[in-house]
Amino acid sequence: MASMDLNPLISTHKSSDSSLNIHLHPLILLTISDYIARHTLRNLKSPIVGALLGQQNGRDITLEHAFECQMIQDSGETILHQEWFNERLQQYKDVHQDPPLDLMGWFTLTPASGPEALHVPIHEQILKLNETAVLLAFHPESVLEGASVGGKLPLTIYESLYESGEAGDRSMDIDGQESQLDIRFRELPYSVETGEAEMISVDAVARAGGNATAEDITVKKVDKAQDTKGKGKAPQKPVGQVDEKGKATSKDSKALDDSSFLSSEDEELISSLNARANAVKMLHTRIRLLTAYLNSIPLCYLTTPNPNPAPSDTEPPPSNHTDLSTSTPQLNHPLLRSILSLLSRLPLLLPPSHTHLFASETLAEKTDVQVVSLLGTLGRSVKEAREMGRKFNVVETARAKGKGGFGMMSMGMGGTDGWEEGEGAAEGEAGRGMF
Repeated sequence: MASMDLNPLISTHKSSDSSLNIHLHPLILLTISDYIARHTLRNLKSPIVGALLGQQNGRDITLEHAFECQMIQDSGETILHQEWFNERLQQYKDVHQDPPLDLMGWFTLTPASGPEALHVPIHEQILKLNETAVLLAFHPESVLEGASVGGKLPLTIYESLYESGEAGDRSMDIDGQESQLDIRFRELPYSVETGEAEMISVDAVARAGGNATAEDITVKKVDKAQDTKGKGKAPQKPVGQVDEKGKATSKDSKALDDSSFLSSEDEELISSLNARANAVKMLHTRIRLLTAYLNSIPLCYLTTPNPNPAPSDTEPPPSNHTDLSTSTPQLNHPLLRSILSLLSRLPLLLPPSHTHLFASETLAEKTDVQVVSLLGTLGRSVKEAREMGRKFNVVETARAKGKGGFGMMSMGMGGTDGWEEGEGAAEGEAGRGMF
């Protein structure tokens, strides 16, 4: 803590209960470690700076995702490429919309004493986008020294606040003019939270790291054994060294170098091919074992039952009699039945010599499907015919009712006057007489 008090950018005010509550997800730690590893292996000189994405609910801030940022030089200061940063931030917001994520801060590498003056311009840029942005400071020295093994994570999260140059003393103000306010950083407590998907990722990374460590130790042991064994002998040329004739000392050096650049897809393909090769080897071993067992049994034992069973151990055969049954293995009927069952299932695997069997099975399946389809079509046709009959019955019923109503109406109109009714009847009789 004494080293931190010597840093002028660290605030002397302690964090209160109303300070921000930080919930850190392991995915950010994986992103930062990957960024540092790639930056170190490529021997890049630019500073390591990245943005933090998450959610804010009141005083609770959740840090969930991170991405690296592009830096530029402006008036001797290293700052963010603002246009590039805004575009990349919008892309992440478009991708992470459920739940929506926003810029919550940034991360960089700092000593254990805290941020330095070169970090202030970058933080001021971030504050223009979020007034409550936090700074996640990662301490690589703690990792190298091994102080964080089994203890606290080698990082510190800060919030920013503005204080006067006199450490908050406003008694020196003259005529109502306040002294110059400078940015300060105050450490915040944080907790690590994780989900099920992140737990799987962290477990996979931990297993890969353990395997890499074990492999490294194994390689060192092999190299040490070779050095011990090679004492007193002529020095050997290192792998890849060119001799006087211009030829490499090892033909496999190029293959070993190329193996370190395999992509994840190539590694999955290699593992799948290795699994298939092991399965084929195991199958070949089992087939050879079954073949050896069947070859050891005479043909007569496989076609007819053994008429001479093997004698018991209590009654050994006479010395002058040679029993051939004792030199042959005993029949294992369950094993023979299993072999016969396996041979009966082989035609289903579509070998070239039994293609017709598979064709007949395919034809039967196709016929069943077509019969089911035909029955469905027939059922639909019957339903449509029934619907048509129902509609025809409704129309005919309505037509019959219309005709009956018109006839009754005519009879009612004709019966209103007796004279007209008699005249109509007479005319009807005269008409029938003419015909």
